Amino acid sequence: MNPVEVILVYDRQCPVCEAYCRMVRIGESAGTLRLVNARDTGAIMDEITARGLDIDEGMVLKCGTTLYYGADAIHILSLMNNRSGVFNRLTYWLFRSKRLSATLYPSFRFLRNLLLKFLCKSRINNLGLPRHERF
Repeated sequence: MNPVEVILVYDRQCPVCEAYCRMVRIGESAGTLRLVNARDTGAIMDEITARGLDIDEGMVLKCGTTLYYGADAIHILSLMNNRSGVFNRLTYWLFRSKRLSATLYPSFRFLRNLLLKFLCKSRINNLGLPRHERF
């Protein structure tokens, strides 16, 4: 049986996203986690854009052929989490509930966007929205 590749697409220029993605671990039975920078072009970003998902407003988790976005992505990732170490236990506890994930994620996204605005980072703007270059 081949292990499933789990792809996590996130903005590598965001220090919070980078730290989270570098520390998260999934259980061996869940598959192999591959991190993808959303600022790089490629088939996964083409798929995300074709589905109308704004990568500036949420990370994407791809498991097999299914894409999870934003709060759903972090919820599913927490369920795959191997719970080793304080960070992984904490994220499991915070996001194991779909309802709690949906409640917390917008606040975390707001704080992330505020940080990126403060750091003068540009948006990825994969959907090509007008006047959507900066946070």
